[in-house]
Amino acid sequence: MIIEQQITDRIKQAFNPEYLAVVNESHMHSVPENSETHFKVVAVAEDFANKRAVQRHQAVYALLPDLMRNPIHALALQLYSPEEWSKNTEVRESPNCMGGSKAG
Repeated sequence: MIIEQQITDRIKQAFNPEYLAVVNESHMHSVPENSETHFKVVAVAEDFANKRAVQRHQAVYALLPDLMRNPIHALALQLYSPEEWSKNTEVRESPNCMGGSKAG
């Protein structure tokens, strides 16, 4: 839970989001139990208004360079402005892992 909390704290401090969900999805992948390697972040912040998706992603990645080198292997980002979120609050489900030992 240490990595999940670091992600949460950094995003809260940088963006003061109206909504934030940081979900550890490591259990859906071929990693040891209790791993913190795969995450989904859903964040709604005014800072994301009038920015392209790539700019929003870059802003979040800039907060996490040390974590992105190791231990984070995958980071799914769903980043919205408050206006976008007010029109659609659907959080996309992450696909099932098909890599590593789970590949058929």
